[in-house]
Amino acid sequence: MGERLPAHLEAMAIIRRVQAQGDFAAVLKRGDPDRGALTLLIRARGQLKGILERELGPDFEYRWALRKADEALCSTGFDEFIALRTRFDADSWLIELDIADPERFIAETTASG
Repeated sequence: MGERLPAHLEAMAIIRRVQAQGDFAAVLKRGDPDRGALTLLIRARGQLKGILERELGPDFEYRWALRKADEALCSTGFDEFIALRTRFDADSWLIELDIADPERFIAETTASG
């Protein structure tokens, strides 16, 4: 099984990466510093473009999974989506990113593992 960075280090690295490009990043919910799951809300000018979640795959490797905004929110509203994630994993992190080029960020993030 591949090693995974502690959640707080990975969260801060993502935030610094986004802010270094002149974009916005904020922690909406701070989870467990070592093992909390990460959920990234990807926005462009306030409009939700997608949700990236760190998931454990069948090969026991962590990968980013993209949920399109309409897929993630089709049966529930945004607040309900967040509440469900929090109930499912109280240790999880929720980070909001508002990025000028969300497609590029998503492609780079999912390609890096």
